[in-house]
Amino acid sequence: MAANKLNIVILAAGKGTRMYSSTPKVLHRLAGQPLLQHVINAAKQLQADKIIVVYGFGGDAVPNAFVHEQITWVEQKEQLGTGHAMLQAAPHLDDDANTLILLGDVPLVSIESCEQLISKTAELGLLTVKKQNPTGYGRIVRDAASVIQAIVEHKDASDAQRQINEVNTGMMAVNNAHLKNWLSQLNNQNAQGEYYLTDIVAMAVKQGLTVASEISDDEASVEGVNSKPDLAALERVYQTRQAAKLLQAGVTLADPARIDIRGKLSVGKDVEIDVGCVFEGDVTLADGVKVGPYCVLKNTIVESGAHIAAFTHTENAKI
Repeated sequence: MAANKLNIVILAAGKGTRMYSSTPKVLHRLAGQPLLQHVINAAKQLQADKIIVVYGFGGDAVPNAFVHEQITWVEQKEQLGTGHAMLQAAPHLDDDANTLILLGDVPLVSIESCEQLISKTAELGLLTVKKQNPTGYGRIVRDAASVIQAIVEHKDASDAQRQINEVNTGMMAVNNAHLKNWLSQLNNQNAQGEYYLTDIVAMAVKQGLTVASEISDDEASVEGVNSKPDLAALERVYQTRQAAKLLQAGVTLADPARIDIRGKLSVGKDVEIDVGCVFEGDVTLADGVKVGPYCVLKNTIVESGAHIAAFTHTENAKI
């Protein structure tokens, strides 16, 4: 991207009807942190000059949960689609910046994919993914030369378009000068009666601009949480990846499928962890530490050679 400045807008206004909960969807927890916190952490890692979060359902409960973060909060009072959400954020965007649009319910977003997308984008770039079952997703329509022509929502797609398995993740990078212009032209003439942000793709194509793309090969990193089964599935993906990192670092895990890390776990050499252990906050296990089964360690430092007996629960401790 030409400009140096990076704005990141996180869309987090949805109710999450299928969560069957009065808690706003983005405040449901994965690995001990709200879904939105994971996305904010990614935005900070990408060194955004400005982070804007569009919130709606649940009112002030969402901003109140993140008072410690430096964020511009924008309320979307009526949920009239992603395009409408971006219209609320538009007055806060820097004219000389580019915007990366992330989703508050996609907690495992890949930093690498975002960096690749930003580097490839001049005017507009999309993060896409190929799904085995693309039902319900907006399809990426390309021409014979593989150049992106449009995104067609599932409800509006023809039978031929529904055969396409490359889909829109909802995450994109846009030059702000173009973005503000395109947002002002959006309408809601579609099956849902909503303002689709994806309509800006056709506007870019009409202007003869190239729509860049980064195709993710990590489906979990673009997966949104819409229900409790979705949340449980992504929790397991996250924990499986944490366990893999521990194994790579030389930790002996009695069962990699039965460990939960809800924070930061630092380990030394020859560490052994039995089944059913939960690590919360900031935990350090020094060389030669053995942790017995079903322990809960929260904000705890365990020094070299210590053995933690089964069913131990510690908090703010040094052992």
